[in-house]
Amino acid sequence: MENLLDPELVKILACPACDERPAVEYKPEESKLVCTACSREYPVIEGIPRLIVDEAANS
Repeated sequence: MENLLDPELVKILACPACDERPAVEYKPEESKLVCTACSREYPVIEGIPRLIVDEAANS
């Protein structure tokens, strides 16, 4: 299954770890969302974004 997300959904997603709730950048080739402020990486698993701070990778 591809991990493609609807672009309209990506527009409203935000990093839950940052107080200012910055946007996330979608990287479909890597199946992840990356916070534009803190650079945390959130996985997209079977098309579902996992915006869980404890599961995020710091880059």
